[in-house]
Amino acid sequence: MTVAAPVASIHAPGSDLRAAFRAAYENRYTWEPGFGGYGGRCVWEQDGQRVEGTFQVGADLKAQLEGIEDESVKKAVASQLWEVAIHRVRRGFEQTHGENTFSAGDTDAVGVEVIVGGKNTGDRYRIKGDVVTMVHRHIHGTVVTIFTESTTDTGSGYLSHQYTSQYNDPATGDSKGGLSRFTDTFVPLVEGGPWVLAQRQVDTEAFGDTPAGSQVFRFEALVPLA
Repeated sequence: MTVAAPVASIHAPGSDLRAAFRAAYENRYTWEPGFGGYGGRCVWEQDGQRVEGTFQVGADLKAQLEGIEDESVKKAVASQLWEVAIHRVRRGFEQTHGENTFSAGDTDAVGVEVIVGGKNTGDRYRIKGDVVTMVHRHIHGTVVTIFTESTTDTGSGYLSHQYTSQYNDPATGDSKGGLSRFTDTFVPLVEGGPWVLAQRQVDTEAFGDTPAGSQVFRFEALVPLA
């Protein structure tokens, strides 16, 4: 089930948002400790091309693929599995953000701005209710900005369903590639979960000499490994 983000709460600029941001952080869907991994069939499609293989994601979150000879496709599929899995790891709020402070900025249609101080000064978020609707983070010399437009309610936290991602140079603000739009479909692996990715469509805008493109990743016949 997908739902739109909830209505924003009103927070005075400069007020402490630690509790509100923590609630949104802890409302993200993560796998239970002891997740044993899963596997199934993987399909990649782009511009009429179709490549199919099999995959496993182990308890260590590493993906193993078979049946895909094209190394670029194999790398692309493995990258999607890793990107999803790493965000399902459960890390406590204090472990991740214990050295940060959070104060309110402005409020717009996306949500209230969360200005980060402390260890991760320069990062910003927006939250609307208990959903993180925008992420603006400095990662390895690049700024990534993600806007979440709709979510999937698992009953045990939310997953982003539709969202955009843009990379920029932190010094100049110049784009480092075309805007990418993601549509993720998650399903419970067994009744009650864990929830895993069944399909991801990535539509990327043209940038420089790179034309616009669209890729679809499907993960089917999914079964738990343990």
